[in-house]
Amino acid sequence: MEYRTLGDTDVEVSVICLGTMTWGEQNTEAEAHAQLDYAVAHGVNFIDTAEMYPVPPRRETQGLTEAYIGSWLKRRADRERLVIASKVSGPGMQDYLRGGPRLTRDHVERAVEASLERLATDYIDLYQVHWPARRTNFFGKLGYEHEHDDDATPIAETLEALGDLVAQGKVRHVGISNETPWGAMAWLREAAARGLPRIVGIQNPYGLLNRTFEVGLAEIAHRERCGLLAYSPLGFGVLSGKYLDGARPSGARLTLFDYFTRYTGERGVAATRRYVEIARQAGLDPAQMALAYVNTRPFVTANIIGATTIEQLRCNIESAGVAPSEDVLAAIERVHEEIPNPCP
Repeated sequence: MEYRTLGDTDVEVSVICLGTMTWGEQNTEAEAHAQLDYAVAHGVNFIDTAEMYPVPPRRETQGLTEAYIGSWLKRRADRERLVIASKVSGPGMQDYLRGGPRLTRDHVERAVEASLERLATDYIDLYQVHWPARRTNFFGKLGYEHEHDDDATPIAETLEALGDLVAQGKVRHVGISNETPWGAMAWLREAAARGLPRIVGIQNPYGLLNRTFEVGLAEIAHRERCGLLAYSPLGFGVLSGKYLDGARPSGARLTLFDYFTRYTGERGVAATRRYVEIARQAGLDPAQMALAYVNTRPFVTANIIGATTIEQLRCNIESAGVAPSEDVLAAIERVHEEIPNPCP
């Protein structure tokens, strides 16, 4: 397993990060523990979760994912070897969270205390803002239309609250998620101006079907030492090829939840078919090729994979040892030129 430095810290994280958002919905507590055991045994030390998980988010299941990680941590003596990341929800969703989550000091403090209790730990290694407080183009929206958002919590207020949590030892480092280039630079600017913690990572979607991170954020990730923590690298499993020709495997995410349509549009299916053909012609597993592409991008710190079975987890982790040839990379670029970002 390869390890990379998280931002400008002394923390080394595995290039494969274990995503957890199915635990509590598609996976039981026992299955979550089995995944954790397998991942750690195969070199993964980075685990990502969020207060709102599992997904799809529901009042009845909220927090189960963190609780499953916590019950697993209770029986281990190597907490210091692990890098646990979680997130505080922004406004606009999950009204059952604190009466409607916000990014004010009060909400951030209450959120981290609840996460620490569920995770059964004294500290969170990386605490991230799940999405911005302001109205902007995240979660797949490309165009930007300015809207008044005078009620949005200022970044400075949220960062000051996070800074206090760092000073108290409850959080080691801070990061952002689902952010824009302007947002990333605003977080960095406030940190410099106020002597507060710098963000050490940007968790945004990235993969063969969505490379929009490259447009503005990749340069920031490089120059500001806050690398990408890439989520949805397989587009909900689409890039494995298992949904081609209308297939809907039993128990698969898109079979269970047909409203997840981000990666199943006509252009996405066409691009997926091409990528799967490239992999098969090169003798590669399509999912591993797609993951290996993300692993090899120089602005990526870690690739957040998700699995519902141990076999999927094995396949995903083994992508860390796959090195796409120059011919494969050139073929991928040709498809990207013809069908750029089909699933932003």
